[in-house]
Amino acid sequence: MRKIKFFLLGLIPGLILVFFILNKKGASCSGYLPNSRVIAESLSKEFTYSDDFKKEMELWKVDEKFLKDSILTKGYIVFEKSDAQKKPCPSYTLIYPKKNPRYEVAYEKCAEQSNFHSLKKLR
Repeated sequence: MRKIKFFLLGLIPGLILVFFILNKKGASCSGYLPNSRVIAESLSKEFTYSDDFKKEMELWKVDEKFLKDSILTKGYIVFEKSDAQKKPCPSYTLIYPKKNPRYEVAYEKCAEQSNFHSLKKLR
């Protein structure tokens, strides 16, 4: 019992100290999940839009800023509808928001650019 007390006496302050150090540096574990990695890679590439996608953006009044800052950044990749192994450009289906989705975006993530094909308003 005494060993457990000494262990906890060192462990708890150590965890708090590490938490504050990593928090100040902006470290996060969320970037390691597949959804976060795909979205981060997609955002880092040049965007190209199909003619249909541009028409749908106008129809639903979605501008490029809203697409990047909200739909893509806070969206969720539906891997069941995506083809992540497709060569040379994997294709993905993204919904926004995750609960009660309003938008569905279909796009391909190539080496140099992200090609957006369709934007659907779900409700």
